Amino acid sequence: MPEAASAAATRATIGDSEFDRDTAVTRREPGVYAIDLSAGWTIFGAVNGGFLLAVLGRALADALPHSDPFTVSAHYLTASRPGPAVVRTEAVRTGRTLSTGQASLFQYDEEGNEVERIRVLASYGDLDALPDDVRTSAEPPAMPPVEQCFGAEDGPSPVSGGSAIAERLLLKLDPATLGWALGQPSGKGEMRAWFGLADGRDADPLALLLAVDALPPTAFELGMKGWVPTIELTAHVRCRPAPGPLRVSVTTRNLAGGFLEEDAEVWDSAGRLVAQSRQLARVQLG
Repeated sequence: MPEAASAAATRATIGDSEFDRDTAVTRREPGVYAIDLSAGWTIFGAVNGGFLLAVLGRALADALPHSDPFTVSAHYLTASRPGPAVVRTEAVRTGRTLSTGQASLFQYDEEGNEVERIRVLASYGDLDALPDDVRTSAEPPAMPPVEQCFGAEDGPSPVSGGSAIAERLLLKLDPATLGWALGQPSGKGEMRAWFGLADGRDADPLALLLAVDALPPTAFELGMKGWVPTIELTAHVRCRPAPGPLRVSVTTRNLAGGFLEEDAEVWDSAGRLVAQSRQLARVQLG
């Protein structure tokens, strides 16, 4: 484990972390959960999409007989804002090894109308019951040690596009993907970083749902600026991550018509591919 990451003070036990407190949902009745979305996980005033996946993922873990997300597909309908919200879940199918459910998060607008913010369809199982057989051609991203990478706190002033969520993450970006922060984007559509939670809490499957959407947008390295809202995101959790920092790699190969895809891979400290995702996002042109 890189020295800077292993020196992350005293690790918070799962349950005591800010991430756990802020994703906690309160069951009001079967299938209905209440939550007050914290402003601490926002970017440009909107709640981060990966954090929302974790919120709905926690509600589904309570509602379904299986506790681990295997695949989660989300459509972001309107931007979620800090404040009260309701999550409604429904079990679609329950089986011996997999359960499938859907969940939606609702808030009220200024006129008092209920608005659906995000809708999820997910399958859950038991990650610990999976066989150990792995056959893959995937390789972890080549990155400098964490102490040679840079976070928002390393700059002389807040990085453009910085947000409240940055204060809750240990996010150290590969210098090769930081040209955008210096006014010299590479044009390659790549973003790589060491990832963790700032309070030292180790990642679990719900934290992986946050990790796949926590890096700055690859659009920045393509020379774009401003908010890049997610339209749809599908995440696959492949195994329970080992303790320690994660490596996250995000790439974009095609920006067309004001939309781009982002493919993310998350690797744990044991060198295993623990999560993958693809999302479609909108970019601001001109």
